[in-house]
Amino acid sequence: MMTNLFSSFDPSSSIFNISLNWLSTLMGILIIPSMYWFMPSRYNILWNNIFFSLHKEFKVLLGPTGWKGSTLIFISLFTMILFNNFLGLFPYIFTSTSHLTLTLTLSLPLWLCFMLFGWINNTQHMFTHLVPQGTPSILMPFMVCIESISNLIRPMTLAIRLSANMIAGHLLLTLLGNTGPSMLTLLVTMLIIVQIALLILESAVAMIQSYVFAVLSTLYSSEVN
Repeated sequence: MMTNLFSSFDPSSSIFNISLNWLSTLMGILIIPSMYWFMPSRYNILWNNIFFSLHKEFKVLLGPTGWKGSTLIFISLFTMILFNNFLGLFPYIFTSTSHLTLTLTLSLPLWLCFMLFGWINNTQHMFTHLVPQGTPSILMPFMVCIESISNLIRPMTLAIRLSANMIAGHLLLTLLGNTGPSMLTLLVTMLIIVQIALLILESAVAMIQSYVFAVLSTLYSSEVN
């Protein structure tokens, strides 16, 4: 029995008092060995095309000063979030990306590494980012404060954006699903159609949010070079 609406997102599945919910985060690894088949399947070709497209786009975002191979970090980040977002759409599978525990674990170390690298190696360049080009002299102190605050809250905005979007769709599906037993047959049919439409929308949100997370991380990385 749920005590409140958000308890549906609480870790509760266990065997021998061992929590199994967070194992869903690693389920995507089970699909990786098929990448090493001698003859590539359609699945392999599809993923290779996706990775190649992401590589080209992230390379443009990073610019000519970006480190070689750094796009692999953001492609891996995109893949991990995408797997977990989609797994959360299946019944009785724990949605790990709806928890700040996971999203902050992804965003905070990335942002911290970018900041340490930028301030240690490109200190002057980091100072110039605090004052946008063309800012009047009288507004410069305010702009420094605003830019510093916006820089500090970046990991929180990345984490909250992902978890909030995952929670919002799941809550809506849960709320509508709970009203089904008390509805008439005709209304239940309409409810099923609405639920299917929302599920398709959530699939799109799962892809978009993983892409947004990876792209914003790439943009933050490009600013420190």
